[in-house]
Amino acid sequence: MADNNVNPKNQRQLSQDSIKPYQAEGYKSSKANISDDKKREYQRSVKEDTNSKFKIGLKDIDEAIFYYFNKVIQPSVIQNGLSKEVPVIYGSPERWSAVQKDGFFRDKNGKIQLPLIMVKRDSVTKNRSLGNKLDANNPINFGIFEKKYSSKNQYDRFSILNNRIKTTEYQGVVIPDYVNISYSCIIFTEYVEQMNKLVESINYASDAYWGDPNKFNFRAMIDNYTTATELTQGQDRSVKTSFEIKLLGHVIPDAINTALMGSAKFFSKSAVIFGLETVSDINQVDNYIDE
Repeated sequence: MADNNVNPKNQRQLSQDSIKPYQAEGYKSSKANISDDKKREYQRSVKEDTNSKFKIGLKDIDEAIFYYFNKVIQPSVIQNGLSKEVPVIYGSPERWSAVQKDGFFRDKNGKIQLPLIMVKRDSVTKNRSLGNKLDANNPINFGIFEKKYSSKNQYDRFSILNNRIKTTEYQGVVIPDYVNISYSCIIFTEYVEQMNKLVESINYASDAYWGDPNKFNFRAMIDNYTTATELTQGQDRSVKTSFEIKLLGHVIPDAINTALMGSAKFFSKSAVIFGLETVSDINQVDNYIDE
């Protein structure tokens, strides 16, 4: 009976199976062929390795949006002659449903929160116009980044005096999935003048790269704004503006199949450069030794 659980080989496995090592006629080797992933020269110890696995998730992209709102745009309005910061909150399903039903966002005591900015992630669409890793189960395409400082690449005067070229450390990172992410945002204020200031500051930040400069940056684009004035009998009026953020992002999940084949860290060869001295007469060597 045929085994239906056999997985078909990919192109790389078929190519490796077709390669046969060269052996001279009459020579018989007592050693069995060893695959590349089991050879000692391709293996690296992870002892004292503090680098974690490189990953970029949807949470990192969400944090980049909120970082740019709070640290770069810093939305604020003038209320009662004083500058007031506008809080930016995430539109969880409960909050967003309450806003869509009531038209406002209220605290636990039922008080309307003004001013306020609410952000919610709507969709994630794969961007196939950019490069990809070709095969998710065999991520052979990756980028290499040089690490400026490491335990094997420390600065000392001894290496400079001896013309020693130190080992450089490189990090291999798999090619990410490029995605288009859309966010729905709503701004709540009491007056149109306050709304104008917020829309102007957010629109000025459009088409820029949002995020923490020390972490990740993603290009965010805003096309249009829809403003409406809410008038409810017996309550204060409010101004509401809706807009959509289209963000170009990339994702590297924390999954087992994102691990590179072999090691994700590489080291260059260390070298020591020796000077060369020559003499025209071999008898002069004894003079140099005596000195």
